[in-house]
Amino acid sequence: MWTAMRRTRRYALAAVVLSLASVVAQAACQVTIGHLSFGPYDAFACTDSCTSGALTVHCSMSPAPTVRVRSAPSAVSGTFNPRRMRQAGGQETLAYNLYVDPAGTQVWGDGSGGTLTLNENVQAGRPWRVTIYARIPPGQDVTPGTYTDTLSITIDF
Repeated sequence: MWTAMRRTRRYALAAVVLSLASVVAQAACQVTIGHLSFGPYDAFACTDSCTSGALTVHCSMSPAPTVRVRSAPSAVSGTFNPRRMRQAGGQETLAYNLYVDPAGTQVWGDGSGGTLTLNENVQAGRPWRVTIYARIPPGQDVTPGTYTDTLSITIDF
């Protein structure tokens, strides 16, 4: 005798809001920031939910300044690993992380606790485009809804 089990798919919408924490008030370098959005998260998926976003640094200084891009810990978890998004109007959280590499092995942060910053000499007229990779681990049983975290980014040059 077979017993039928019904699996219900539950989806959560996840997004990370990128905000610029500080930029030196000089017209010599400008930063544009995209956003990260995971779209629907399937709690029954067997693989990570992945996305990426970009920020671009344009500098007009000569000689080329060394630009460092770093992120603050998650506003929800207060840590780099894992970062957490909070459900809108709720208390549930969804773990995720940000990486500097597409394989998801190098956590992006402020250089502390094993995290990495991004550094580059940005030549005038040659924008530096930085891709940020994001992953939500599979198997998190969360209530459907919208989950967000605010990420503060600091650009030093």
